[in-house]
Amino acid sequence: MTHHERDDLPLPDYDHLPVPALRERIRSLTAEEIERLLAYEHAHADRLPVVTAMRARLEQLEQGAAPTSGDHSIRPEQSPPTRGGSRVGTDTTAEAVNPPPHGVPAQPAKPKGDRRG
Repeated sequence: MTHHERDDLPLPDYDHLPVPALRERIRSLTAEEIERLLAYEHAHADRLPVVTAMRARLEQLEQGAAPTSGDHSIRPEQSPPTRGGSRVGTDTTAEAVNPPPHGVPAQPAKPKGDRRG
């Protein structure tokens, strides 16, 4: 597909969308538009999660689902905004792991070879 054809895709920033954003954006497309994207995906990156998401959406449309506005809040190549604070708390913190400095029972330390010369 040429650069011009890429510009004609239903999602202009398609090549730069992370997969979660892509899953949301395709919800606003018609079956025909998704099929165009699917053909483009097969010809280029052919990413399994993308192909799977598009096929699932096509099935939903065939079963009577209507295109929605989709979630356009996810922008290309950007991390979601943080809302201050961390979700990590005492109930979600992993136990500290402090391996012994000289190997562990399953992997005992090996003595260095005798280097007398």
